[in-house]
Amino acid sequence: MKTNRSNRGFTLVEIMIVVVIIGLLATMALPIMMKVRVASQEKTIFNNLRQLSSAAQQYFLEHGVSTAAYSSLVGPNLYINTIATVAGETYPAVYNQTDASIVATGSKVVGKPDISFTF
Repeated sequence: MKTNRSNRGFTLVEIMIVVVIIGLLATMALPIMMKVRVASQEKTIFNNLRQLSSAAQQYFLEHGVSTAAYSSLVGPNLYINTIATVAGETYPAVYNQTDASIVATGSKVVGKPDISFTF
């Protein structure tokens, strides 16, 4: 009586080919993921600047002044609850009504140490 036993499996060469293909796919995907990360950080900083600009304009209208401090705009029960930094950027401490743009400095976004929002 013969037993029908299957000894089929993956050979070492087949496993090595699969590992090489996965490595190549990962190598191609990493630069794309880094570009998406940089674009996301840049857009987040730009959005923070837009929110600060809107809050400053609202502050100017409500209080009848031409300058506003960051601490008057951001905080609990103020115009903006919190501003989360995503790339180590710093935002201006004072906003003037006559300024045409706001600049976030010191960001670690690749190729963009300063990001500005013009209103």
